[in-house]
Amino acid sequence: MTDALGIERATQDRGSAGLARLLGWFSLGLGVTALAAGPRASRLAGVDDSRIAPVVLRTAGIRELGHAATLLVPRRPGLGAWTRVAGDVLDLAATGQALRHRCGERQRRLTYVMAALAGITAVDLYVSVRATRRRRGMTGTGRAYGSVTVNRTPEQAYGFWHDFENLPRFMYHLQSVRMTGDRRSQWIAKAPAGRSVRWEAEVIEDRPNQLIRWRSVDGARVPNSGVVRFTPVAGGKGTEVRVELEYAPPGRVLGALVARAFGEHPQQQVRDDLRRFKQVIETGEIARSDGTPDGTSSASQLNQRPARPLATQSA
Repeated sequence: MTDALGIERATQDRGSAGLARLLGWFSLGLGVTALAAGPRASRLAGVDDSRIAPVVLRTAGIRELGHAATLLVPRRPGLGAWTRVAGDVLDLAATGQALRHRCGERQRRLTYVMAALAGITAVDLYVSVRATRRRRGMTGTGRAYGSVTVNRTPEQAYGFWHDFENLPRFMYHLQSVRMTGDRRSQWIAKAPAGRSVRWEAEVIEDRPNQLIRWRSVDGARVPNSGVVRFTPVAGGKGTEVRVELEYAPPGRVLGALVARAFGEHPQQQVRDDLRRFKQVIETGEIARSDGTPDGTSSASQLNQRPARPLATQSA
């Protein structure tokens, strides 16, 4: 199942990257072949009667090695695939020009080459468009994740988290969470510069003692989604609680950079929240420290105090 922002979209992302890397290896093979088997490649393509064919093939081979580098080394499938599309257009144009001056067997061979190039161009175009859409869809969004092992059973950890109104007890960026229905809730969170933001969320998948998945409803000012998994630790000595979030921060890219600069990035928040979750569910209280009284935000650092337990309700 895929949620509003695509927590499980990573599977699709890996698919795009896998196709791009496959094209990278294909480019590498074409480049090496063009450089190592120039005369034979010319004969096979039906252009062995051309004086400039060896130069064109060597140029194409070097270009293919460049495509391979952009696809395999930086792992930027969109950029690398589009360079292949540009190269394909050049190849099609050159092959079409050569086809006009050939007849008989050479023309037949060039026709096969043209058909193969058209197929390769279609694949390159598909990968390029898919990778580009993926990057655009992620512009201004971010992901945060973390895990912690607690000395509680999956049933206990799930039960505590399933009551969303418990979340502000250890998630300090949340002011409140109020259940408005069986699967709906209203969230109010702190925002940079002393502001607050609210949204409606719904549970879209609930597996007792295993997993809870939620997402903001359409129209939320801060679109977000999340999943928390509860996995028994080997030997039955606890539970691993793993959280994954995806969000579109206010101001998109600029807002994310500002939040990170002030120590309020969701990745930091998740780590702090899980640390406090462990304290709350195991001891019923949260210990403040000199270094991070209320987490790692810059505002919290100004309120340092001697370490002491923070009273809270028992888990």
